[in-house]
Amino acid sequence: MRKVILQEFVTLNGLAAGPNDSVDFVPESTTGDQSFGDRQMAFMDSIDTILLGRTTYQMFSQYWPEVKEGGDKPFADKLNAISKIVFSRTLDRAPWGAFDDAVIVGNDAAKEVARLKQESGKAMVIWGSLSLARSLIEAGLIDDYQLVVCPVVLERGKPLFPDDAQGLDLRLIDTRSFDRGAVLLAYVPAR
Repeated sequence: MRKVILQEFVTLNGLAAGPNDSVDFVPESTTGDQSFGDRQMAFMDSIDTILLGRTTYQMFSQYWPEVKEGGDKPFADKLNAISKIVFSRTLDRAPWGAFDDAVIVGNDAAKEVARLKQESGKAMVIWGSLSLARSLIEAGLIDDYQLVVCPVVLERGKPLFPDDAQGLDLRLIDTRSFDRGAVLLAYVPAR
């Protein structure tokens, strides 16, 4: 059975996006951090599918396929080669630069992810995609929560867990600090 990993970047006060859905705090906290880059490169070897919502897909597809040089290139090469699934009821196509298009799923995300978990393969990861993440959390489909806590507090934004979120009992399985002050907290459901 495949695992679903939710890897979210959050502020110290639990926001996964700032005003106007900005995630500028993420590169500000991780760019040039070799320890973080090494960890993410190793992480890429554990996954074979990226699950994205429409907004995150649009942001990622404008950046990652265009990385041709520099420090992000090794990561971009791995990311661009991995299968991507975009959950959207509005997109007809999901191009990814010169690489294979992402697959679009327009129906029930929880049902599709539950089906994908039954297939053979490596783990699947969700990055960003708050609506998708929240729906899969609510459906009990997240196997591994990897929160990268960035050393910043934002005045307002969108929390990872909304005020009306159902309770979660999680067990800490790993922690790691990075050179620029971000910290990885990895949890699994304590069921």
